[in-house]
Amino acid sequence: MTIGSDRDVVDRRLAGLGLVAPSFRTPEDAVRRLVAVQAQDIGPAKWSTAQRILPAEAIKEPALDAALADGRILRTHVLRPTWHFVLPDDIRWLIALTGPRIQALAAYMYRSNDLTESLRGHSNEVIERALEGGRSLTRAELRSRLDAAGFATDGFRIGYLMMHAEVTGLVCSGPPQGTTQTYALLAERAPATRSLGRDAALVELARRYFTSHGPATVKDFRTWCSLTTGDARLGLDGAGAALQRERYRDLEWWCGTAADAADAADPPRDPSPTVKLIQAYDEYLMGYLETRSVVDMDGAAAWVRTERAIYVGVVLLDGQVAGHWKRTVTDASVHIDVQLRLPFDAAQTDALQAAANRHGAYLGMPASVAATQLTPA
Repeated sequence: MTIGSDRDVVDRRLAGLGLVAPSFRTPEDAVRRLVAVQAQDIGPAKWSTAQRILPAEAIKEPALDAALADGRILRTHVLRPTWHFVLPDDIRWLIALTGPRIQALAAYMYRSNDLTESLRGHSNEVIERALEGGRSLTRAELRSRLDAAGFATDGFRIGYLMMHAEVTGLVCSGPPQGTTQTYALLAERAPATRSLGRDAALVELARRYFTSHGPATVKDFRTWCSLTTGDARLGLDGAGAALQRERYRDLEWWCGTAADAADAADPPRDPSPTVKLIQAYDEYLMGYLETRSVVDMDGAAAWVRTERAIYVGVVLLDGQVAGHWKRTVTDASVHIDVQLRLPFDAAQTDALQAAANRHGAYLGMPASVAATQLTPA
């Protein structure tokens, strides 16, 4: 398929990222397709994964909780200096490839907090002793162990010490204690999962990114995974015939071949109007830097949000940013508050309620919606 408009890019991304006609049967299938799901906020990240599973009304939040508890999906720092959901089969080569880049990006904070390389190494030793033997501990419990060993863990220090333990491949997420996340040793949580040589890892990452996220540019790819331009190009060149190149907007775009359903001549499309409620860090938004504007052609993201820190979800109308949302969950129902760039007509309002109903079904409860209008910035 030749790119002839921004709409072509939107349609292919929606399909490639599993937001249209999802074919994934399990949470693991969805994470595998996306390579990684940004997950500093676990609740929204679970929803982001679930809404890509078919049928969307059937998947419930406990299925995501079970996948995380069982270690079928792991949470750790990869790609960029933030948490992601990844599969055990991918975690080692992703850490080996992108961990050094995360360390480089964190170097200023390491220096600012007097976290020398030697000190971080000794911290890893304390953490390893605390977790060995199949134990899983919360951050607070590990902080107590580090404090007892003489480490200063105040302020940002504990966060950066734990991030260092993750990006060096020592720890990953363990089974949660209630709603509290834990850490476990990667060697015990996901033993004997695959590793790749560096060149093979670059090719694997490029192939899977452009197949799932394409059409996208090298700059999109490079910023998504924190690689240098040279490494991004090496991966792209190594992918060879698995990817195809197109020219549009005076840019070079890459995507999977037509053998991938999302890159077929006529990718699946939702009927119009269709509304989706996605998390603020969804791959549909975070997977791009240079070309993100194609999903925000009317500039809706720049409109003023009241209570900006609360309305963190993003409302999509036919693949375009149309506003923001938050939810309030009670024992019996979920209420969706929406701030829209422009008022919805009757059909769009029905589509918004349908999107809220899908989220309610995921939580196992009825959903209601209230919408207000944003004002220009």
